[in-house]
Amino acid sequence: MQVTAWNNGKHHATGAGYGLKIGKDDRDRFFQKSWGSVLITLPGVGKEVELNINKVSFWNDSCRELISKDIGRWLIGRNYAPWPLGQPPSFNLHKKQGNHFELCE
Repeated sequence: MQVTAWNNGKHHATGAGYGLKIGKDDRDRFFQKSWGSVLITLPGVGKEVELNINKVSFWNDSCRELISKDIGRWLIGRNYAPWPLGQPPSFNLHKKQGNHFELCE
């Protein structure tokens, strides 16, 4: 599935306020409310990052972001962030098994 980098409008060097935006159809197809969280492997990091999906904002029709300062630090460290207004980078997110995913550049 294709995902897009997301920021809350405040580009903190700490990585706070960054995440990945999931399309509604992909969210409904690949994620389950019962999981509570998902684990994503980021390229070059070597460990999984745990992300909370047990929140109304992930399951409503407008938000659907996986938010984490770890994702923000990864985006900044790879020079994906900050990005030009209206031009966030996109990536492929592959489901491995269960609630485990892998982000690919």
